[in-house]
Amino acid sequence: MRNDVLLDIATFLSRRWSGNNSVTVVLVPDRQAAAKPDKNQISLPALQYYVGSDFQRYRQWRVALWYESMRMKHSSKVLSNEHAFGFLLNTLETKRVEILGLRDWEGMADELIFNEGISWMSRQLLNTIYGRYKIAEAFSQFFLTGYVKGELFGGEQEKVQKATEFANEVVKEAIENSHGTEWVEQHIPKLIKMLELDPLVSIPVLAPRTRMGASLTQSDVLKQIEKIVRTKKKEKDAEEKAKEIYEGSDVLQEFETLVKESKKTENKGYDSLENFGLSVPSRMDVDESRIYDLDLIQKVKAAFRDWKTGWIERHDETGEELDIETFTEALPKPFLADMKLSIKTKIVLLLDHSSSIADVELEYKQATVALCEALAYLGVKFAVYAFSTENRQVKCWVVKPPNVKWSTASARRLAQIKAVGGTPLAEVYGLLQPAIKSFRPDIFVTLTDGEPSDFDAVRAMVLSYRKTGIRMVAIGVGRHLNDAVGIGHNLKYLNYEKILAVSRLQDMPKKVIKLLRY
Repeated sequence: MRNDVLLDIATFLSRRWSGNNSVTVVLVPDRQAAAKPDKNQISLPALQYYVGSDFQRYRQWRVALWYESMRMKHSSKVLSNEHAFGFLLNTLETKRVEILGLRDWEGMADELIFNEGISWMSRQLLNTIYGRYKIAEAFSQFFLTGYVKGELFGGEQEKVQKATEFANEVVKEAIENSHGTEWVEQHIPKLIKMLELDPLVSIPVLAPRTRMGASLTQSDVLKQIEKIVRTKKKEKDAEEKAKEIYEGSDVLQEFETLVKESKKTENKGYDSLENFGLSVPSRMDVDESRIYDLDLIQKVKAAFRDWKTGWIERHDETGEELDIETFTEALPKPFLADMKLSIKTKIVLLLDHSSSIADVELEYKQATVALCEALAYLGVKFAVYAFSTENRQVKCWVVKPPNVKWSTASARRLAQIKAVGGTPLAEVYGLLQPAIKSFRPDIFVTLTDGEPSDFDAVRAMVLSYRKTGIRMVAIGVGRHLNDAVGIGHNLKYLNYEKILAVSRLQDMPKKVIKLLRY
């Protein structure tokens, strides 16, 4: 499953579950899920972090996302799990946010049982760990599930049971009286004392697959789920209910849709973007709201609102209606003619994200978003790509594929792309050729503010595109009028069919849309 597809569904679900539309999600390899309420950010591992089949990994990943979304909604603080104090606070908060979360999302109950069953298989066996960490792990297991994996000796069992009773009372009171994280935190020192722990004792954080001593057998998972169902649900037909939870049919359709979406690319027949040199941002932690200039978007849409209706009235030499005022002034086109506007044109946008636009990067992206919003509003079929240089390698980024609707997910991809590197335009045109041949656009618009690295190579590539019937247009973006004129002059010698220049980025969307009328 592609990371960009995972991030799209994660962002959608986390915002829906938490009720916070500012939440961003980032994938962090080989690290457990974590929420940062102060930064409106959730970090998640990749699917490979978990054990089991691909579908089982997705279900565990999805449950982890739900828990962190509940922390975003109900917790004000999340500490590191690497020391005892933070580990115990987060453990209590896990149960508190779970209880509160299930009040709104009852449908997650079965998924939580599945997650408990499969994660129990990779829980550490208490017999294999020693010292203070053993007590912390034993408390976590007993408090969250009601049982432990392995054996406790001497007074360890009594110590864990008393601490668990105390922690349950804290969580119960917190929920009944609407207390938050800070109130729960005040009780952690007493809990530490009951468990006879050092608040700074190190707690190892291991990935589930690291903890697996033997291969995961599906029959063991099913048996563990059945055991949990008998204990928690107390249903008569626990075996049938356990099988239903194990199969996860409610989530299976969602998973299959995401897998299918992951296999979609700009060119049918390719399994992945990498097969033809295109990339999508792997991180999604930059908030896209900054690049939405709502005032500019409304102005651009308003300027082309009559296009939406499909008809416009113009002065002409013949027409359906005589304009008396124009006729009396002896103007050459005195008639009013109704004309239907055709916007069936398909368009590709290529955005220069070299280092030369770094100082106007925000305005550049705001203008691009306004343009895309207007194109989507008009129902135009379009695709958006961008290029930059990363680790001395040319990167051609997919912002919006042709077969996907424009949405905040596309804007979020654009927000992640940093302006860095040179202008290897010929190489980018070469990378894009398979996708462009598949889409077959009428117009290919390149927005740039610099000179390409190889003029001769760019000329040859532009000419090769034009021979396929694509109208090649370049828009030079300058910081002021003289700068724009100079850039436009340089672009003139690169075989483009049409050259435009803008010195105000706010004018760019209207100039591009006007290209559709020809």
